[in-house]
Amino acid sequence: MGYDLVIFDNDGVLVDSEPLANSILAGYLTEIGHPTSYEESLRDYMGSAMHRVHDLVRERTGAQLPAEFDETLYTRTFAAFERELKPVPGVEDVLGALTASGVGYCLASSGSHERIRVGHRAAGLDGWFEEEWIFSSDDVGRGKPAPDLFLHAARQMGVEPARCVVVEDSPLGVQAARAAGMDVFAFTAMLPAERLGDATGFFGDMMQLPGLLQLPV
Repeated sequence: MGYDLVIFDNDGVLVDSEPLANSILAGYLTEIGHPTSYEESLRDYMGSAMHRVHDLVRERTGAQLPAEFDETLYTRTFAAFERELKPVPGVEDVLGALTASGVGYCLASSGSHERIRVGHRAAGLDGWFEEEWIFSSDDVGRGKPAPDLFLHAARQMGVEPARCVVVEDSPLGVQAARAAGMDVFAFTAMLPAERLGDATGFFGDMMQLPGLLQLPV
């Protein structure tokens, strides 16, 4: 085994939330006068912290999003999660293989702690992650593509960055992992490999990940 810690992104890697979340985000932005397609939401915001939405709208239009934007978006997104969210197929098998092999894992997400916990409860993954294994962009000054979140996770878990590997599905996440000096395996369920940058490797089915990590299955 080449790594001491596996750091998972959350949305799109552990929970199948990207289609839901980006549909809701695109619809809400369009509703308040910033026309955005689902594909544009994936391109611009997938894998990013909430501040990026505010920053890009301000840069492009000079307008501020409404004060209630975050709260309204969270309310709509969490309601959809409660109704529809599922785990990414095969991810529980991967977590089980890591546990059986004694390999440490955690998650580092651009989403808030509340969003992570709501999603895990809805998808039935809450039993797999201790509270101290969950890291959010809320915990650091800069979200992805800055390396801060992944470096924070490694530091808190007591593992050197070079001994960590990240599992990501967004270009911003791949950039952040590389900037942190970590290997990164890119999951191509949502975006093709050519959109995911300089990853260490690519995989399209979660059941391929144990082989990349050299885990028994």
